[in-house]
Amino acid sequence: MTSLDLSIILPEAVLALYALVALMLGAFMGKDGIARTLSWLTVLLLLGTAFAIGWRLRLDTSGFFGMFIDDAFARFAKVVILISAAAVLAMSIDYLERTNLLRFELPILIVLAVVGMMMMVSAGDLLSLYLGLELQSLSLYVVAALRRESARSSEAGLKYFVLGSLSSGMLLYGASLVYGFAGTTNLAGILQVVDGGQMPLGLLFGLVFLLVGLAFKVSAVPFHMWTPDVYEGSPTPVTAFFATAPKVAAMALIGRLIWGAFGNVPGDWGQIIAVMAVLSMFLGSIAGIGQRDIKRLMAYSSIAHMGFALVGLAAGTEYGVQAMLMYMAIYAVMNIGTFAFILSMERDGRPVTSLEDLHLFARARPLGAMAMLVLMFSMAGVPPMLGFFAKLAVLNAAVQANMSWLAVLGVIASVIGAFYYLRIVYYMYFGTPRDEVMDSRMGGAQWLALVGSAGVMVLGAISMLGVDQAAARAAASLVTPNTAASDAVAIATKPVD
Repeated sequence: MTSLDLSIILPEAVLALYALVALMLGAFMGKDGIARTLSWLTVLLLLGTAFAIGWRLRLDTSGFFGMFIDDAFARFAKVVILISAAAVLAMSIDYLERTNLLRFELPILIVLAVVGMMMMVSAGDLLSLYLGLELQSLSLYVVAALRRESARSSEAGLKYFVLGSLSSGMLLYGASLVYGFAGTTNLAGILQVVDGGQMPLGLLFGLVFLLVGLAFKVSAVPFHMWTPDVYEGSPTPVTAFFATAPKVAAMALIGRLIWGAFGNVPGDWGQIIAVMAVLSMFLGSIAGIGQRDIKRLMAYSSIAHMGFALVGLAAGTEYGVQAMLMYMAIYAVMNIGTFAFILSMERDGRPVTSLEDLHLFARARPLGAMAMLVLMFSMAGVPPMLGFFAKLAVLNAAVQANMSWLAVLGVIASVIGAFYYLRIVYYMYFGTPRDEVMDSRMGGAQWLALVGSAGVMVLGAISMLGVDQAAARAAASLVTPNTAASDAVAIATKPVD
């Protein structure tokens, strides 16, 4: 281990050390008195780490013999992950306190999950990829069952664990096939094996199993079966976390894998991803229509949105990667605002999640309803909201890659999915009067998340807030990696005489 290796993993090391120290503090100082303070400290640390990564000017490089890559692509994804995790935790603290779920273990588990996500997007080797993925997954299995006295929450955690274990097994089987036919687990080394544009059939099967394992993490069809039940059964703050940072990390990991190891054969993996994209867009758009619980609806919404993000990757171009990164950043902001609204839905002090409770909500809370309207329009892809430009970017990437059929199917799926977003708006403004009125208890962090994200959807459409330039640099670093980093990886993978 060199000083360069240590400097590369400094953000991850700081977060991991903080998690260990926080665990000791919670164990020795008592669970009740430190949970709120620890949560806010975690929020500040995550935001500070995001700022440090975003403003740290350095060349793309790698460490630990090419197993960990620090490039613009990884830094972009890490900033989105860290900000998403911090925002979700901040807007959930008051809710968790009201529902007696604010335990000191929660921010620690979120930090450990974030460390795993950061390792995932920087993985330069199948082994480091798997370690990061499992660190994230093990933390998420626990937080899914955070409400231990609830059978639905326990069921959500168990179902997520069982199906997650299955996907991990498939990913490991794919990694073993790739290692057997490529002779290395390093992504750059695998890329050299398929340098001629051809790869053995066994390597192709290994790629398929790897994509299957990762498709589970992004809820891509047909590996989406866990999503509705886990979203509905988990505590709402945990569902909000599931819908943001882990999705960004998993989608970035798919991009890292296909471009870092199989970038010379986009025709082979592009077809697989295109099929998953089409299935995800249509199932998420159609199945969401029949949902009456807003958390289950957001689960199917997530499936559809992951389909649109996969369209960008299926294009197999640098612009496609840029479009995917832009889409995921905008998607995270939209979900943060939407779940801030869902967290405020209460009646008589009890959380409610039924769509029927939204009838004529605009009369009681006009500002909250207006912000939710903007977010729903953005999710539906209605211009001039920022969500429209996100969908336009991925569909344009498909057209530029001569996959117009994929873009046409994406437009059709978007029109279908717009129904359930607009239905929420209809209920809030034109629904039927109800005897029981829904409360809307919002703390300052929730108001900031809701109104701020809605403002981004409007103002971002004017300037894109620099996200497009940052995504372009990130995509370029992934598709055309830095020479110095490539040389370091080549040295690491050079066979010993």
